[in-house]
Amino acid sequence: MFLKAEEVEAPPFTFTISARSKSEDVPIFAFLRRRYGNIPLNQIESMFGFVRRSTLYGGRAFTGSELSHRDVAQLNNAGIGLRLPLTNHLVSRKEYEGARTFLTRYHDKLNSVIATNDDLAQWIKEDFPLYKRDASVIKNINNPRKLDKALELYDSVVLPMPCNEDIEFLKSIEDKSRITLFANAGCAMTCPARICYASFSEFNKFKGGEVRCSRSMKERDSFGMIDFELQPLLDLGFRQFKLLRSRPGGLTGF
Repeated sequence: MFLKAEEVEAPPFTFTISARSKSEDVPIFAFLRRRYGNIPLNQIESMFGFVRRSTLYGGRAFTGSELSHRDVAQLNNAGIGLRLPLTNHLVSRKEYEGARTFLTRYHDKLNSVIATNDDLAQWIKEDFPLYKRDASVIKNINNPRKLDKALELYDSVVLPMPCNEDIEFLKSIEDKSRITLFANAGCAMTCPARICYASFSEFNKFKGGEVRCSRSMKERDSFGMIDFELQPLLDLGFRQFKLLRSRPGGLTGF
């Protein structure tokens, strides 16, 4: 049984968690108990996933909605935000204008948009100020120069997985409250090229396309998830972590 967020003390750190593998007809709290039952409810800051068909999605292929409107309402009622993964590389102004109804529906101070395209992030900043804006891991912000530039537009930044091992960079970050680190890692940890991200952007326009990967299928299927040791990151002052879902058997990739 989950407790409401206000019924327990504030946790020492929080997670944003993935809705991957959930279908929208599965009740949200049943899914959380089954997939993340070891995490106290008040330690779940937000959940990211697809809520309806949109050409703004990136990161991975859209194959169906994961979170229903009822799911989002229940999450928000429990103090948990929705993070919309609007990480498509390719976004026109016309396409953005066509998404206004979609964006209006979830416009709430608890909710966030994850963006890769800076124009999209700027338009949302101007028109939907209640949304928090996350700079996606896809932007590969992995040094102080990139980070300073991103923090001019975004409220927070998700650092790529290899940054967990770049202690000098992590120590150099002044405002760690605006940083999200990964609690676990999939194939992006050791990917040599990350060409899949751009191909997902094309695929999610629903006009055809092909998802591409820089590794062979055999290589992908041999990789599992890596769990990071969080205490050293906590000792450095980081308090926000992104938690991925693995495929059956603990594998990752697409």
